[in-house]
Amino acid sequence: MGRIRTQEAPDGCGCRTISGKRVMESGKMSRWKQSVRRRVAVTAGMFLLAGGLLAGCSGGISTQKTEKGYRAVKDADFQSAQQDFETAVTEGEDAVQAYRGLGIALMGQAKYKDAVDAFNKALAATDEKMPDTVKDLLLYRESAEYRGADYAAVIKTAESLIGMDEKMKEPYFYRGAAYLYQGEQDKAKTNFDYAVSLDPSNYSLYLNIYRVYNDNHLSAVGDEYLQTALGTEPSDAEGYYQVGQIYYYLEQYDEAAKALAEPIKEKNVPAMSLMGQIYLARKDYDNAKAIYTQVQSIDPSSTDSYNGLALCALAQDDVQTALQYIAQGLALPGNEGKQDLYFNEVVAYEKSLDFLTAKDKCQKYVELYPTDEKGQRELTFLNSRN
Repeated sequence: MGRIRTQEAPDGCGCRTISGKRVMESGKMSRWKQSVRRRVAVTAGMFLLAGGLLAGCSGGISTQKTEKGYRAVKDADFQSAQQDFETAVTEGEDAVQAYRGLGIALMGQAKYKDAVDAFNKALAATDEKMPDTVKDLLLYRESAEYRGADYAAVIKTAESLIGMDEKMKEPYFYRGAAYLYQGEQDKAKTNFDYAVSLDPSNYSLYLNIYRVYNDNHLSAVGDEYLQTALGTEPSDAEGYYQVGQIYYYLEQYDEAAKALAEPIKEKNVPAMSLMGQIYLARKDYDNAKAIYTQVQSIDPSSTDSYNGLALCALAQDDVQTALQYIAQGLALPGNEGKQDLYFNEVVAYEKSLDFLTAKDKCQKYVELYPTDEKGQRELTFLNSRN
């Protein structure tokens, strides 16, 4: 049950997750190691859940509630966002923006069919002068259809998008993924290959394709895409960081560390956090703590650093220190980036055998993150303990 959770990135929504490999310990897996969440900044979707309005859509109409809703989305408070957007619709604010935001808020709560309906209502409010807005809404609708496993709809939406712009990689990726889940491997590969040809230096795209193959028990095929990505020479520190992510995902930690050397030299916080994950994987807790502490000195608002320090403490059976780090991270403003902290708080109480508190924390976690199957499984386990 070890888990790598994706982080939101400029070209990814971060709403889906990638399952990691289990960590074995003397032939038996300790439960807390099965459960901890570790953040790695690889994308699993193709778009960012945007926190702002599309330019040029609102005209002179009030957008007060709509803007408030987008702020809540940015803060990952999807329930409040839904209420704001529903109020915006009722009060006659810009229908395109309000329904778009409502769809995003519903996606964040795993209400995918309702999200598709909201995006359709937003589309119905557009006109021929809004082609970019239509494209944006179709991309979001396609993402909701994909997460809702409506693969026939995904293919249909992808074809609409390709008809508008055949040079967009996203619809080819989604159509390929939909075909693969339907068992049509040749069609899937054709679409994936074309998506890659449109953006051959996009490491996140290669990782996303690998994940889809891995989910369909075809990791050997997906591995070909990762090897292709690794054959592309990075041109800057960001590229080396992304290569480091791929090596980390392949559990080739020495190669990952080499790739991260350049971005770490430039004090790249995500690269430093990933190096912390490598130290954790190597059970080098002193160096892990040192680099996470360095991250905090550069970025005091880094939730990753608090989560990493908590993982170090948990690995050394220091539950109280882990809870202190978690509490400090959760005390930071906003909700963004706190999912791992909330989950590992559950793990910490479970590790201390305080199952009642763990269950209470897990129930709250599931309410906050209903799309996380791992949280649902953890709650099922904790219910069995009482």
